[in-house]
Amino acid sequence: MPTSARTLVIDTATAACSIALVENGAVIAAAHREVGRGHAEQLLPMIAELPGGGRAGHILVDVGPGSFTGLRVGIAAARGLALGWEAEVLGYSSLALIAAAAFSRGQTRDVAVMLEGGHGEVFIQAFAPGPVPLDALASLKPEAALAVLGARYPIGNGVRWLQQIAPDLDAAPALPNAADAPLLPAALASLAPRPLYGRAPDAKLPGGRSLPAAAA
Repeated sequence: MPTSARTLVIDTATAACSIALVENGAVIAAAHREVGRGHAEQLLPMIAELPGGGRAGHILVDVGPGSFTGLRVGIAAARGLALGWEAEVLGYSSLALIAAAAFSRGQTRDVAVMLEGGHGEVFIQAFAPGPVPLDALASLKPEAALAVLGARYPIGNGVRWLQQIAPDLDAAPALPNAADAPLLPAALASLAPRPLYGRAPDAKLPGGRSLPAAAA
C-alpha cells in the first residue's frame, strides 16, 4: 500500500521514547523504550528501523504536556520528516492518549490523567469514556490535584506524587505509548504541531517576562 495510507506516530513527551507505524487503523510496527533522557539520540534510529524507514504520508506527534526538551525533540523531528516526505503533520495530547488506552483496557470510570510536571507539580486533566475531556489541562501541586480528584480514577506517572500524601490511593502509573494512537478519536488527533506545555517555561525574557506557554 502507498505510504500516503500510513501514519507515523512519534511520542517523546515523557520518559518514554515511543514510535508506531499505522496503516489503515492498525499498528504494523512499533517500539517503546523508557529512556528518561536522550530522546534526541534514540528517536531517529528507532524510526529508521521501521518498515520503509518509517516513511508515511501522515505524521502524528505528541504535543504535550510533558518535558520541554522531549516535546521539542519529537515535534522538530515530525516537522523535519514531514518537510522531506511532503507529509501532513498533526498533534495529540499525551493526557488524551493515556486516557484512551485506559478506556480500551476496560476502565469504565471517569479518569484523571496525571503526568509529572516541573517544580513538584502534576499536569492533570479529567476524561470520560470516549475519551471526552471533562475540563481543561492544569498544572497543580499534589495536594490541589488530590482535592479536585473526586471519584475519578487517577492514572499516569504523576500519581506517585499523590500517593506520597495519600498512600492508600488506588491509582495506575502509565506513560503514553505511540502504539495506542489509533484509539484516539479524530477530534483529539488533529491538534496543531506545536508544544502544549501546560505551564509557562522556566526561562525568562529580558525584564522577567515568561516565554509564551505554547510557543512553537
